[in-house]
Amino acid sequence: MAQQVRGVIAPGKGQPVRIETITIPDPGPGEAVVQVQACGVCHTDLHYREGGINDDFPFLLGHEAAGVVESVGEGVTEVAPGDFVILNWRAVCGQCRACLRGRPWYCFNTHNAKQKMTLEDGTELSPALGIGAFADKTLVAAGQCTRVDPAAKPEVAGLLGCGVMAGLGAAINTGNVGRGDSVAVIGCGGVGAAAVLGARLAGAARIIAVDLDDRKLATAKELGATHAVNGTGIDVVEAVQELTGGFGADVVIDAVGVPETYRQAFYARDLAGTVVLVGVPTPEMTLELPLLDVFGRGGSLKSSWYGDCLPSRDFPMLIDLYLQGRLDLGAFVSETIPLDGVEAAFEKMHHGDVLRSVVVF
Repeated sequence: MAQQVRGVIAPGKGQPVRIETITIPDPGPGEAVVQVQACGVCHTDLHYREGGINDDFPFLLGHEAAGVVESVGEGVTEVAPGDFVILNWRAVCGQCRACLRGRPWYCFNTHNAKQKMTLEDGTELSPALGIGAFADKTLVAAGQCTRVDPAAKPEVAGLLGCGVMAGLGAAINTGNVGRGDSVAVIGCGGVGAAAVLGARLAGAARIIAVDLDDRKLATAKELGATHAVNGTGIDVVEAVQELTGGFGADVVIDAVGVPETYRQAFYARDLAGTVVLVGVPTPEMTLELPLLDVFGRGGSLKSSWYGDCLPSRDFPMLIDLYLQGRLDLGAFVSETIPLDGVEAAFEKMHHGDVLRSVVVF
C-alpha cells in the first residue's frame, strides 16, 4: 500500500526548497523502500535546485544517505527488510560491456527505480541522482542499496554515498596513490578533504593541500595533509614544485573542476605523473593545452566518476576501517540538522562554513 511521508522539494529554478507530503509506492520488481535515517547536504542538491543539472522540476532532493530497508519487491535478493544500507547512485547492471569486462565501476547502464514518487496531487517527482533521500522514506532500485555494518552511525555512513566516496576514491581508486607517493589536492572542500584522507590512508609520504580558504586548509591538515598552500596571489605550480624537490607531485587531484585549476594540476605534477579530475565542470567550460606538453610530460590524465567506486566492494571495507578507528569519517560531519534545515544548510555551504551538514531523521 502506498505511503505518504515528508520530503524536501525543489519546486522551480532558484526557488527556496520546501517540505511537502509525498507519496511512496510499494516497491515493484527489483525495487526497495528505505527508511532514511540520515542524509548529507551536498553541492549537487544545490545544483539541482539552481537548475544546473536539468529542468525536470519538481525535484525530490537528497542523495547522500543511509537507512534501513523497509520492504523489497519481487526478485530482490541482495538486501532484505531490516538491513542497514548506504544508498548509491550508480547501481551497476552486470550486463553492459564494462561490467562483462570486469570493470563494473564504469558501468554504462546504471539504473534507478522504475516507479515514480509523487506529490499528493499526482505530480511526478524527479529524485536527485535517482535517490531523493531528504524524505522519511524513499523508493530506489535494490541495487542502489549496499549493506554495511549497522554499528556505524547513519550520519557518518551516508557520506560514503557521494562526496566523501568521490574524494577517497579519486585518491585510492583513480589516482592509485601508493606508499611513499607525493600528492597535491587542489580544492579542499568536502571532496578535496576526502581526497587528502584517502591519500593518507594509501600511505602517501607528502600530501599538499591547496585552497584559497585557510579554514579548509586547517581541516585538510587535521585529516593528514603534510603541507598547506594558500593559492591567493601566488603561483600554485611553483609552490607544489618547491615542496617536491622541484619535480612536482606524483599525483595531483583537481577537486575544483575549472580550467584554471586543471592547468595548475597538469603542470604541478611530476613527469609521468597523474592528474585526476574529480571536480565537476559546467557545460560551457573549455580547456586549451599545448599538445606538445601533453605528449612531452607523459603520465596519465584521468577523470574520476564517483571515485571509480564499486559500492559492494568499497562501502563495507571503508565502514570497517571507520569502525576500527583507522578512517575518521566523523570529521566530515560539521553539524546535524532537522529536515527543515536544508535551505539554511545551503547558505552555510555557499559560504564555506561547513564540510557537511547532515539531516538526521
